[in-house]
Amino acid sequence: MSGKTIFITGASAGFGAACARMFATGGNRLILTARRIDPLLKLQEELSADADIHIIPLDVRDREAVQGAIEGLPERFRAIDILINNAGLALGLEPAHLVDLDDWDTMVDTNIKGTMYCTRFTLPGMVARNRGHIINISSTAGAWPYPGGNVYGGTKAFVTQFSRNLRCDLAGTRVRVSCIQPGMAETEFSKVRFKGNTEQAAGVYQGTEPLTAEDIAETVRWIVSQPPHVNVNTLELMSVDQTWGPFAIHREQK
Repeated sequence: MSGKTIFITGASAGFGAACARMFATGGNRLILTARRIDPLLKLQEELSADADIHIIPLDVRDREAVQGAIEGLPERFRAIDILINNAGLALGLEPAHLVDLDDWDTMVDTNIKGTMYCTRFTLPGMVARNRGHIINISSTAGAWPYPGGNVYGGTKAFVTQFSRNLRCDLAGTRVRVSCIQPGMAETEFSKVRFKGNTEQAAGVYQGTEPLTAEDIAETVRWIVSQPPHVNVNTLELMSVDQTWGPFAIHREQK
């Protein structure tokens, strides 16, 4: 992995920042986007000695902003080799009949539309060059339900199925598409889900050794490092402290 142009969304923290650090070697060019500019500036300062870095404050929910960001890239960043669609979030764990509809809208707009927009405006160049790799970050929640997962799980199921359908559309090209489905991973994820409640967020990981952001970045590195004729379709990974539970059965108390 050297001399590649890599576009990473949600790069201010978590998986995105870990991927930036992973690929900031070998003369790679990194395009790092996130809504928060200050963490991007710090990451740029940290990594600029090793990589050519272009940062963009970007809300992936804004279609025109995404289009403008990609079409307005400096010349040396325009030939994107790898797109890592990482921007995403979960909000709340309330049951569907009690949920805040604004939370549902935010998850749909970020996890689904953001992935769609970044993919749509990046793909034409990849197809024209007949090379490229799209990495979509889904979740085990897209395959396995849990109470309160409702729309978050639905959005991640979309990401998984979208990835598969992209492969169908790209048949006959050398553009690869891979989907990663991480399980429980300790990043800012739970802090965001619980809207800044650090105590509640910490409870999610208490007594466990969860996945780390670096684990996911290493997984991305392995996937993109496969020979050009190899496409990793879907890869699911969990901590050994996480697995599937038994079926839930509600029993009436008589």
